[in-house]
Amino acid sequence: MPIIANDYTWEQTENELYIRVPLKGAKASGSHVLCTERYLKVNFPPFLFEVFLFAPIDDNKSSAKIGNGVILFNLHKKEPAVWDALTLANMGKEEMQKIRENAVAKEQEKAQQETKARAERKRENEKYSLEVTMKIEDAERKRIEDVKHEERKKATEELEKWKEKERIQELNEKIQKKQMRRENESNKAVHTRSSEHCSTATSVQNDSPVNVKQKEKILPPTRSTGCIQIQFTPRVFPTALRESRVAEEEEWLHKQAEARRAINVVDPGLQDLTDEEKNPEWLKDKGNKLFAAGDILAAVNALNLAIQLNNKIPELYLNRSACHLKLRNLHKTIEDSSKALELLTPPVQGNASARIKAHLRRGTAFCELELYVEGLQDYETALKIDPTNQKVKSDAEKIRRIIQSSLLDNE
Repeated sequence: MPIIANDYTWEQTENELYIRVPLKGAKASGSHVLCTERYLKVNFPPFLFEVFLFAPIDDNKSSAKIGNGVILFNLHKKEPAVWDALTLANMGKEEMQKIRENAVAKEQEKAQQETKARAERKRENEKYSLEVTMKIEDAERKRIEDVKHEERKKATEELEKWKEKERIQELNEKIQKKQMRRENESNKAVHTRSSEHCSTATSVQNDSPVNVKQKEKILPPTRSTGCIQIQFTPRVFPTALRESRVAEEEEWLHKQAEARRAINVVDPGLQDLTDEEKNPEWLKDKGNKLFAAGDILAAVNALNLAIQLNNKIPELYLNRSACHLKLRNLHKTIEDSSKALELLTPPVQGNASARIKAHLRRGTAFCELELYVEGLQDYETALKIDPTNQKVKSDAEKIRRIIQSSLLDNE
């Protein structure tokens, strides 16, 4: 049960209000400050400082500093004025409770907005990083294409030079053959003139049809025509495989595929799951086993994925609330328990056990946040569902005594 701290000091101007609260030896790291327009609360166990302000303040411009054994509040008044007192006198208990509830609700809403803002900023940063990475990859691909183009151009020029060299060499060989043929013809003519005086019989024998046929050049048969089928391996890049850098191209394609999956509207992580991992019931059982083994964070991850696949199963939120309660994520425990109760409709005997668990976990989280009235309401609701539960009845009686003691101390 907290001890109410009353030894504080305060000063004021028309626009500002200064409050000094001593920590009384408590650790500054364990202090929790809650500040709204009409309500100010500091919890530094075992002490509690609570003030219902005389007039509203601007909590967005106000600030609190913790250090050197004290907490200093610099509160900005909404309307310039000199207050007669720090707190509002003759305030009823119902009005005080209503102000407390409004303050807690506003604090929770503010925390949710900050969480959403952080998540949005994270998504924007990730998207920007992906865009920058894709631009860098595109620039690298362009550089590779330019290098390939230069290499192709260089190879083409060398090929043309080689062809030209071969053509000139072939032309020189033809010229040489032609000259040799002319020389042979000249030598043959001289030999013919020297042999004109040979005998007639020998001439006739040499000029016989048989010898003429033997002198005729025998040519090889003409080649038959045909068609050769050529098939090319399909490739993403237009260059030939022998001119490409396979490792660099495969790495670029892999990174492009990863970037497209990440920037896609559909969650890319769900595309790589197995059929078993896409079953919310399997994920729920997996989360229960991990929770029983003490790996709470892994259980939360399994239930997060199951909820992403199907957000209409109340048991998923109920089990995740137990994980958050174990991790002392009290606000998330309240949120998941409330969502589970919202889905556990209509209230029937079949879901009574689940509703009791949701109310007890939410009530426990409220009590851990020292919101005993809200916690007592959940415990009493659980008792209405199961009036024979002695353990719940005993815990509710303890919470009721804490609330009564706190009210007596305030009086």
